[in-house]
Amino acid sequence: MNILISNDDGYQAPGIVALYEALKDLGRVEVVAPEQNNSAKSNALTLHSPLYVHTAANGFRYVNGTPADCVHIALTGLLDYKPDLVVSGINNGANMGDDTIYSGTVGAAMEGYLFGIPAIAFSQVEKGWGQIDAAAAAARALVLQMQQQGQIKGEPWLLNVNIPNQPLAQLKPLRVTRLGRRHSAERVITQTSPRGETMYWIGSAGAAKDDSDGTDFHATFEGHVSVTPLHVDLTEHATLPLWAQRLSESKLA
Repeated sequence: MNILISNDDGYQAPGIVALYEALKDLGRVEVVAPEQNNSAKSNALTLHSPLYVHTAANGFRYVNGTPADCVHIALTGLLDYKPDLVVSGINNGANMGDDTIYSGTVGAAMEGYLFGIPAIAFSQVEKGWGQIDAAAAAARALVLQMQQQGQIKGEPWLLNVNIPNQPLAQLKPLRVTRLGRRHSAERVITQTSPRGETMYWIGSAGAAKDDSDGTDFHATFEGHVSVTPLHVDLTEHATLPLWAQRLSESKLA
């Protein structure tokens, strides 16, 4: 396999190092990742300033841009071949429910998917990199399963995977899940700068609101690895006829 790895925690993060080590013997594996932490950058692309690519001592390439920038640059000129798989992570913390909208980890994988390449976003449920080698082993097992089933060479797909911070022997089997939902984020935090100006810090994510059976929240709480298939069509298909009826008599002038 030809595998492209990226993330949103930066090229030196323990998660991407562990993921590379777990996958490096499966074929040609390249790392193109952000220079700095780019959490919550979603699918953002840098359009109004130049991007630079540098190579670290371990061979990883890093970019002064977003996770999506990294994958986009890799697929449109940096690499001289099309990867078979794009893998993002392993993220320092969960990307479940509403998190997926903001996640740079998911954004990097989604960029690969938008280019017609199967892609997987991997995250650990808890922050701190606890049991990161077990998470990397679980990621490797899923990639191998997809390869053995012939999924890597087929139509593109996008998976969002969340792995509990547990030893490998204690991780429960994969569960295919839907995204849960979170409550609204906590209030913004304000501080006063040394110049007397008000500074605003985005508050923490809200607690789980829909964590019922079948959701990613529920599966990981019970110790299972959660696998959620994603798609990028935001059209609300169920209400298209209703909106057509509502707007059929509308006049713009």
